[in-house]
Amino acid sequence: MPETPARTDRTRLTPTGPGVLAAAATLISVWSYTGAVTPGVWTFVVCAIVIVVAVAGILTRLALRTVRAGIRGPVVLLVQLFAVVVACTVLLARETAWMGLLPTEMTVRLIGVRLQQSAEEIMNGVVPIAASVPMATLLGLTFAVVAILVDQLLAHRLVILAVLLTSVVGVMPMLISFGSVNLGWFLLQAVMILMLLRFGARHDARAPRQTSYLVTVSTGLVAVLVALVLAPSLPVASALPGTGPMLSVSADLRLGEDLRRPEGIEALTLVTSAASPPYLRMATLSRFDGDVWRPDRGDRVPLRDGFGRRDWADPIKTVETEVSIKVLGVSSDRLPLPYAPERVTGVDGVWSALQENRTAVSGSSDAAGADYTVQAATPVPTLEQIRASSASGAPVTELPADLPPIISRLAREVTSDAGTDYDRLIALQDWFRSEFTYSLDAPVEEGFDGTGADAVATFLEKRTGYCIHFAGAFALMADTLSMPVRIVVGYLPGSGTDQKRDDSIVYSITSDQLHSWPEVHFEGIGWVPFEPTATLGVPTDFIAASSSGGSGDGPDAPTPTITPTTGPSATPTDEAGRNQDAGGGGTDALQTLNPAPVTLTVLGVLVLLLLPALVRELRRAMRMGRARSGDAMAAWRELSDSLIDLGLAPPEAQTARVRAEVLASKRGTDPEALAPLVAAVERTSYAPTAPDAGDLAAPLRVVIGQLAASVDGRQRVLARLLPASLFARRR
Repeated sequence: MPETPARTDRTRLTPTGPGVLAAAATLISVWSYTGAVTPGVWTFVVCAIVIVVAVAGILTRLALRTVRAGIRGPVVLLVQLFAVVVACTVLLARETAWMGLLPTEMTVRLIGVRLQQSAEEIMNGVVPIAASVPMATLLGLTFAVVAILVDQLLAHRLVILAVLLTSVVGVMPMLISFGSVNLGWFLLQAVMILMLLRFGARHDARAPRQTSYLVTVSTGLVAVLVALVLAPSLPVASALPGTGPMLSVSADLRLGEDLRRPEGIEALTLVTSAASPPYLRMATLSRFDGDVWRPDRGDRVPLRDGFGRRDWADPIKTVETEVSIKVLGVSSDRLPLPYAPERVTGVDGVWSALQENRTAVSGSSDAAGADYTVQAATPVPTLEQIRASSASGAPVTELPADLPPIISRLAREVTSDAGTDYDRLIALQDWFRSEFTYSLDAPVEEGFDGTGADAVATFLEKRTGYCIHFAGAFALMADTLSMPVRIVVGYLPGSGTDQKRDDSIVYSITSDQLHSWPEVHFEGIGWVPFEPTATLGVPTDFIAASSSGGSGDGPDAPTPTITPTTGPSATPTDEAGRNQDAGGGGTDALQTLNPAPVTLTVLGVLVLLLLPALVRELRRAMRMGRARSGDAMAAWRELSDSLIDLGLAPPEAQTARVRAEVLASKRGTDPEALAPLVAAVERTSYAPTAPDAGDLAAPLRVVIGQLAASVDGRQRVLARLLPASLFARRR
């Protein structure tokens, strides 16, 4: 029987193939970022740049299709780079461009400034990060590089690298933000991986000429099932056995799921020269867009330069303390600090001070494992002094025009009898603590679990919630009274232990002691915290000078405090008490950062990438089992598929004996190992009744091992990761 002539045109790529497929794969990766960055101008910019890269590649390949590949490839790359430069200039910095198209020195400077701004927005922002021109610049340039790389990889048939690149880029938002898993992306990426693998198999000269649609569909179904089963479990996975959980503290107020998670661990310990442990602050939020409170931004100075001058002066009394803090189970780019820090020593890494809100942040260091000492000074005004002051001296948060009217109406009603700003705030604090109840479940059941304006309006109607609702409602109501207010994310004071450090009590702070509370700025005093959360701590209450008593000197003297404490509440409720006991009450921005979510996310991507190899190994194992029982055809099919995987696909019309002779002469395969396989196939094919062939798995393994050794290492890796036999169909 004559051999089927080999086709020589299968390796030729149509000019549109790699471009269209690369653009689709890149856009799928782009989609996963819409959960981390609010869709806006950046989505248009990125999509436009991806399309420009694809069109530039397609048109150039069409124009140069008769030119040698060695020349055509570099020219296509240069044209794509030029097109990207022009597109980015027009879309991102047209006002600085020459003739509105070509970049100038000013364009480069502007792009650099915006990239710096985008880095600050990422470090100071919360997910989802607001869409902005700097974010559009960062993502536009990033995906310009990704689009070109994917296009070039597919054009050079480096399909596995293209799959790895798009998968890693697409999963990055989920790995970095630890937000919810984008199940839709997993499904689309699984389908795209199959399309990319099929594209690679169809344009490989050594791959079989026809495609097994049954295997393709089966692999696709496995990919979809993996995504459906694995992806939803990622954000709520528990710690792996034998590993300790780590906590990630982020500066946002969306923490309902964390509050309802009863998994408290020791977050940090501290020793203080004061009579009681202080609250620890990590971030402040005063920017409100109607839906989300966002962290404050400001100029950064090296932490060694301190936090600037104090917000108060004589005759306001000052209490100076020293606090030593050791961070244990917390991962964060912010240091926990008491208010108001003046000097931090002993901390490793590169840290910066935000002097406007007296917090410490880093763009490269982590608070985990830090052991440092803070010199702090706290203003302690008398009742007469704070009443004589006014809530002013700092910017007032700009409120959205469509703020629900119930917020301002209740603020006026509750404070109508108060004569000073301080008394108005105390009236608000007492109203929340006496008229509301603490509940972790009610906001979820009633559908207002958040700090947006609409959620606050519902909270004021239902009068039940947890710390973020109390803090958010208090802040918005104070805003409507034209008072400068912000929300603090930090830790409640810890509890004493039986351990000591230099004769001082060591206080332990657990993960469920994270909290949020509002602060209001008073002229000549600074930021004053209040505690509106029902059943949590003691409400802020200053002491009149005539009743303070004592010298008040020294850190151990009983002094009035402007910081909420963890003592018993004067207005407890049964439900809130139960919630406080169970969950620590008033936890804040806590996300469980144990190894499992990251590990499972990475495993999910690896499973998607290794699906062809897994399917092929399953098929090999089944055939080996049948070959061990003497199934000649199963053994011969496994040998044929192994040849295809190794790029040694034989002619379809070749007989078993001829194939064995070719393998022995050209590939050095042992004829004695081939002989039982050939004999078994011939007896099965031609004998009326085939006798028992015995164990064919042993000689089959020998032959396959010798064939694998006859090809280079790259081909052996491809045979494992991208087995071409999965896409082969025999007549």
